[in-house]
Amino acid sequence: MAADGAHSAPLQNAVAPGKSCGGADETLGIPPVQPEFQLVDTHVHFDVFRLKGETAAVLERARAAGVQQFIAIGGAPDANLCAADMAAQHPGEIFFAAGYDRYLASESRDLAALENILARPGAVAVGEIGLDYHYSPETRDAQRELFAQMLAQARVRRLPVVVHSREAEDDTLALLKEHAAAWPGEPARLGVLHCFTGGPEFAQRVLEAGLFVSFSGITSFRNAESIRAAAQLVPADRLLIETDSPYLAPVPHRGKRNEPAFVAEVARAVAAARGAALEEIARQTTLNAELLFNIRRAA
Repeated sequence: MAADGAHSAPLQNAVAPGKSCGGADETLGIPPVQPEFQLVDTHVHFDVFRLKGETAAVLERARAAGVQQFIAIGGAPDANLCAADMAAQHPGEIFFAAGYDRYLASESRDLAALENILARPGAVAVGEIGLDYHYSPETRDAQRELFAQMLAQARVRRLPVVVHSREAEDDTLALLKEHAAAWPGEPARLGVLHCFTGGPEFAQRVLEAGLFVSFSGITSFRNAESIRAAAQLVPADRLLIETDSPYLAPVPHRGKRNEPAFVAEVARAVAAARGAALEEIARQTTLNAELLFNIRRAA
């Protein structure tokens, strides 16, 4: 079973080459809403929202739904710049991850540029990085080389990793175990396997490797029994939630473009799978995100 959600396509071209994702958005002037609980969306690709000039509206809807903080995800040069810009424009609310993901395995990469971005305020992880043999099995060796390079970068900066893995479970875990053995940081801050779509057996292997496990809107899909079984198995203190926006909108929004406000529905799906209260899932996953990414609660 695949270990990560099936993105239809990477976002490396969502922003024009050589450009960041633009300047500050307009303010909508919507009165603040006091949510019933607080959430952290640990995986957001802001590129499309910025390209369409919709970030302000997307953030307002997310805040109204109880989302207090966001991890903006990179993975390619333009996406890294976009994520870093989002964090700069919303300090304390948006943090970012930057890295070179698997679809860049056969391309030249500027490691100095990545190092410079990871030195910017708000950098909390290296990612999105990992392996995906579904679309490009012919690049397996190059993907593994790039993944190992990114894991080494994470060790240098002592940053957790945000990992993608699809149809590459054994290789992903082998490299992560090597990474864990050499990891100089806090053991609890090794990283997260994002958008989990495996079953209980693979979830257990991920946990044994030292990672958090993050669940997305796929958990709410009718045919996702094995994912819900995995969500039951993961200890509360290793559990995270995400949207992976703009992909994989949860029920009842399935088929629409995903956005961070819908992480509340992910929390509901995980709570239902675990037989837990929604408020408890919100509280625990927020604490876990704060620990893994070393972020302070927004004021």
